Amino acid sequence: QVQLVESGGGSVQAGGSLRLSCAAPGHTYSNYCMGWFRQAPGKEREGVAAIDSDGSTRYADSVKGRFTISQDNAKNTLILQMNSLKPEDTAMYYCGADMKRRWRCILQPNEYNYGGQGTQVTVSS
Repeated sequence: QVQLVESGGGSVQAGGSLRLSCAAPGHTYSNYCMGWFRQAPGKEREGVAAIDSDGSTRYADSVKGRFTISQDNAKNTLILQMNSLKPEDTAMYYCGADMKRRWRCILQPNEYNYGGQGTQVTVSS
């Protein structure tokens, strides 16, 4: 069980930007793989981006060049900067921690532990 709190979602028009945050109150997960995932209605949860303990990142092809994952270690917060948003980015976004890996993160949703309610991102055309 992990304790994670997502925030920053909202409604934007296509081409807009949003910045999602994932806080871990009282805990530190930066020594493990951390990732962002999303789930649209009627679809399975999919991996968006991951970052390992050394800062190496990995992205789904659908978001490469538009999204950036980062860690704010001072604030113990995981960030997802989303630019050039598209309607197909509309989903509930979750952050997760893979407590089994520190490097070579994978974007397999089943490998991560989730503790938050997610934050909704809606992109209109």
